[in-house]
Amino acid sequence: MSYTTIQVEKSTRLRLQRFRVGKRETYDELLNVLMDLVPSGDDEGEYSAEFRGSIIRGLLDIKHGRASTLEQVEKRLGFA
Repeated sequence: MSYTTIQVEKSTRLRLQRFRVGKRETYDELLNVLMDLVPSGDDEGEYSAEFRGSIIRGLLDIKHGRASTLEQVEKRLGFA
């Protein structure tokens, strides 16, 4: 198996540690588990890597309050 080094902030590494199931789980295993949480496609086919990334960014926008509900958009546009 070939290995490489990646640079992450110390705070990122500490956050990743909290997701580990056990002390023996490698960061490679953990990162693969996390990446597998992103859907790879649907009945119409495989998603592109760019689209998969946009799903995660969209979920983060919702989590951090950077998204609007349909009702908010309708009100802003004068439809409600």
